[in-house]
Amino acid sequence: MAVASLASALRVPSAFAETRKIGYAIVGLGYYATKQIMPNFAECEHSRLVALVSGSPSKLEQYGAQYGIPKTHRYSYADFDRIRDNPDIDVVYVVLPNSLHAEYTVRAARAGKHVMCEKPMATSVAECQAMIAACRQAGTKLMIGYRSRFEPYNRLAIELAHGGHVGPTRLITAEHGFSIQPNQWRLNRAMSGGGSMMDIGIYSLNAARYLTGEEPVEVSAVESTDHADPRFREVEDRVSFILRFPSGVQANCISSYSSAHNGYRVNGTQGWIALEPATSYAGQAMTINRDGITAPRTLPAPARNQFAAQLDHLAECILTGASPIVAGEEGLADMRLIEAIYRSAAERRSVALKELG
Repeated sequence: MAVASLASALRVPSAFAETRKIGYAIVGLGYYATKQIMPNFAECEHSRLVALVSGSPSKLEQYGAQYGIPKTHRYSYADFDRIRDNPDIDVVYVVLPNSLHAEYTVRAARAGKHVMCEKPMATSVAECQAMIAACRQAGTKLMIGYRSRFEPYNRLAIELAHGGHVGPTRLITAEHGFSIQPNQWRLNRAMSGGGSMMDIGIYSLNAARYLTGEEPVEVSAVESTDHADPRFREVEDRVSFILRFPSGVQANCISSYSSAHNGYRVNGTQGWIALEPATSYAGQAMTINRDGITAPRTLPAPARNQFAAQLDHLAECILTGASPIVAGEEGLADMRLIEAIYRSAAERRSVALKELG
């Protein structure tokens, strides 16, 4: 029943079944765009790839030929604003370094296009607010690329946690990290806006929020970074942070660029729900302990994987007029908390969210 309800929540009404597919332009042809997003249009029901934007002529040629994108639908960053004249483009998917998210979201909105923007939404609260305002003024939708919200095990974990399957939630642990290789834009503060917290730590942060369904009232954080390591001359490595929620739930979280983590556990009064890996590109595994019995929970393969389901969700919202479940306000909420986490670590004290206005 839980799986059926999750599927129905993401299903477009039958009246739209014959509607043309929503056209996406992908901005930025790096690894994530070309290896994860673009191949998964093949699984989409309501979305299609219609345009590419890149500063690399060779990439435009390579991927344009691979996906059958005509030269008229291939754009450089310099002529990006010409997308306003292309009626095939409904959505611009911004898959650029973090520092460019705000600029290209605002420009896309001014061109009259809906926007999917990768996480983190931007590098500051002010940028997030500007992005939301631009899309609101243009009358276009803004969705943030929180793909795990469309992954079946994560969706089931949310449903079980909110429904008290292992009793009321008392503690959440969420840990995300990997050993980052040198010479990446993510290690350049001007491009990334920060280190592991902006990149991989956001998974722990967002999971704590969606598993509780609440917004934290206080954060405490400690940073641990070896700045003698050439990878971390500009950005942080490890951040341990605690989120305290209005209900009394506490979330203990890890963000790391030097150790491997990908999992979370919801601890209730009658047991726990664990996902490990939790937010990987594939291979999620769930284990549940309830009333002293521990057992795996296995779901059937979904009709669409998390990438295709995410792409189709925005398409369905455009077709029906609904609001995305991860609209710009979701990205703004995470950015407020990231700023609070950085402040807590820098000032070596707990920070109440009401301090931030």
